Amino acid sequence: MPGGYRGGWARQESPRGSAAALMGSIAEFEDVREGMSRLSAALTAPAVARNREPILAVLRNVLPTRGKVLEIASGTGEHAVHFACALPGLTWQPSDRDPQALRSIGAHRDQRQLPNILEPVELDVTASIWPVGLADAVVAINMIHIAPWQATEGLIRGAARILPQGCPLFLYGPFKEGGEHTAPSNAAFDADLRSRNPDWGVRDLGDVCELASAHGFDVIERIPMPANNLSVVFRKRGDVRLGDAKED
Repeated sequence: MPGGYRGGWARQESPRGSAAALMGSIAEFEDVREGMSRLSAALTAPAVARNREPILAVLRNVLPTRGKVLEIASGTGEHAVHFACALPGLTWQPSDRDPQALRSIGAHRDQRQLPNILEPVELDVTASIWPVGLADAVVAINMIHIAPWQATEGLIRGAARILPQGCPLFLYGPFKEGGEHTAPSNAAFDADLRSRNPDWGVRDLGDVCELASAHGFDVIERIPMPANNLSVVFRKRGDVRLGDAKED
């Protein structure tokens, strides 16, 4: 048992016969053990360290200064805590459908103890009702190529439901353009994805933009990013840009 546990337990020892004090010591020990177990669930993805600063530079210009940001498919949770720390005026709502990812997000959140990042929620983009009913922005990083096309449809359909007019939908990742890959590395990546799951694959930006337009989004900006990725900014049609979404 680590010294930190041993020391904490020793300081909580009570006089013989004090059952209440002993039970309190046991409860505190269990709380510490549960906390350590949760922290050990924190996963890391090497790509995050490479792309978080370029993505953050774009988000600073795209996101409102205040309000709630719903991040779809937050994965390890590293992006969530990094962006929440850098953008303290925003409340960051991470989400994922995978239980292991949700545990990792929660562990990173516990480590950083930031006041503006919420407990992660389980969210399947294809569901007709999301656990978040209103947001000032929706962010999806490296999601739509590692999911069936139905997930892209669900993402854009859901974002259209919860975003007020003028609010942004931000996508990041590799894209085809005009039916062609933008780099040999993207073509190889696409082939690898499809070998693992034929429903996965690098999406054509034109198809994504057409789908977004059908759900009331305008394409605002296409931003080249490192490693042959793109940041694509959509905005819900309308002239009003809202801040401070109501909490669910």
